[in-house]
Amino acid sequence: MNAIFLAIVGVAFGIGAVRQIAWDGMGEAPMALLGKSMIDAAGGAVTLAIGLVGVMALFLGLMKVAEEGGLLRIIAKVLRPLLIRLFPDVPADHPAMGSMILNMSANALGLGNAATPFGIRAMQQLDELNPTKGTATNAMALFLAINTSSITLLPTGVIALRAAAGSTDPAGIVPTTLFATICSTAVAIVSAKLLASYFGAPRLSSDNAPAPSPATEEAALEAQDAVEGVQTDGTEAYPLWVSITALVTVGALVPLTVVYGREIAPWIVPGLMVALLGFGAAKGVQVYECFVEGAKDGFNVALRIIPYLVAILTAVAMFRASGAMDMLVGPLGSVTELIGLPAEALPMALLRPLSGSGAYGVLASIIQDPAHGPDSLVGYLVSTFQGSTETTFYVLAVYFGAVGIRRIRHALIAALLADIAGIGAAVFIVNQLYG
Repeated sequence: MNAIFLAIVGVAFGIGAVRQIAWDGMGEAPMALLGKSMIDAAGGAVTLAIGLVGVMALFLGLMKVAEEGGLLRIIAKVLRPLLIRLFPDVPADHPAMGSMILNMSANALGLGNAATPFGIRAMQQLDELNPTKGTATNAMALFLAINTSSITLLPTGVIALRAAAGSTDPAGIVPTTLFATICSTAVAIVSAKLLASYFGAPRLSSDNAPAPSPATEEAALEAQDAVEGVQTDGTEAYPLWVSITALVTVGALVPLTVVYGREIAPWIVPGLMVALLGFGAAKGVQVYECFVEGAKDGFNVALRIIPYLVAILTAVAMFRASGAMDMLVGPLGSVTELIGLPAEALPMALLRPLSGSGAYGVLASIIQDPAHGPDSLVGYLVSTFQGSTETTFYVLAVYFGAVGIRRIRHALIAALLADIAGIGAAVFIVNQLYG
């Protein structure tokens, strides 16, 4: 992210300087416009973060109630029979299976902060089964590909951001995100399975395996502590027919979202609150106290992202004001618009696999832009991108770095194919519902 941030600022300043030198004195000076956009963006970042405090507190409070009520464990029990068949190289009673299930369950609920520790721990446990230390196994590659494209039922963070930006339908991206993530996850699984045979696993002595860096070792220790706090019985699972029924039900939601997406979306946020609070109460959770505890986390999260928002939104504003954005997306945008991807949304599609904070900044700047806003076609599109795709290179670096994987084999290709499928599916479904 350091290189990306410096590149954006450097390019924006360079182009602004060239335009300033060539300025004919008409209109506002290019460098003055650049400086004004920086100040406005920094102030807007803080305003956005303050508006985000309440919404983040609401959603994290609700998710805390669901987590305490055992919703994570229920999803894990549903997924277990499917994952046993999807990962035949991993013994059914191996700890890695439980960690992978918890990771995917957290991703499905939009709990990215919880999913990462589970994912790192799963990768460590998969490495225990790895006969070629330093080289990714088929199970590792498949798990990483799925992790970068996991089916997301509730993109809570993006819903919160849209609500803070004044959206009249913040949950309108739930059906589009579900459709896009189902498509990307299917592509991730199929491509990882097909590519495995083309990328043999070369033998590599464990003596030659690179050691994890101090940063990844620290992340691994944090992951172990987090996973130890959420244990599931390795034999716990619903019958296979329950898992298949759940999978078919989720799949059946896709055509429903295409046909009735506009009618369903307004019910999602009120229905979500009633459903999750009711679930917690039925499970004997002290709903009010638990909600307040989760809301505290939401308050802290919203405040912690202020420096990141200031940095990214300022850099993006400089890039736009300098004219660099128009130079970049102009030629490509004229092509992508033919397939329903507006030029304004193109930077988000390109940046999402590279930088989570960078993509988040682009999303925030677009939905705050009066020319677009959260409820425009572009607003729905970039919101769906954020909710349905993952920062592929970050996940690859953290997960594989935690166990010293140097030869990633087909993991990156499968993950990028899933990203492309997710972007394509998002473009299709958003244009169908909101185009």
